[in-house]
Amino acid sequence: MTDVYIYDHARTPRGKGKKRGSLAHVHPQNLAAATLKALEKKNNLDPSLVEDVILGCVSQVNEQSSCIARYAVMAAQWPDNVPGYTVNRFCGSGLQAINNGVGAI
Repeated sequence: MTDVYIYDHARTPRGKGKKRGSLAHVHPQNLAAATLKALEKKNNLDPSLVEDVILGCVSQVNEQSSCIARYAVMAAQWPDNVPGYTVNRFCGSGLQAINNGVGAI
């Protein structure tokens, strides 16, 4: 069995989901892309080495109803061959994304 470790993490900021909320002007894919770019910068990461991006998203509606993980990869200007998929497990979406990553390893 392979030991699996969380090397680092990043989280998007939170704001009230209102039309005039603090993050209302930021598209969800750009918010997620900023997280990917922060991990890239913080760890001197070469994005071409990333084999998958798994993103937990609680409510996949409106602007975040598509595969936000894949669109975030593109918005972060990572290589076209870096895949991504989105997990919706309601309040456990982030934890499920971690579990899916562990299972893939």
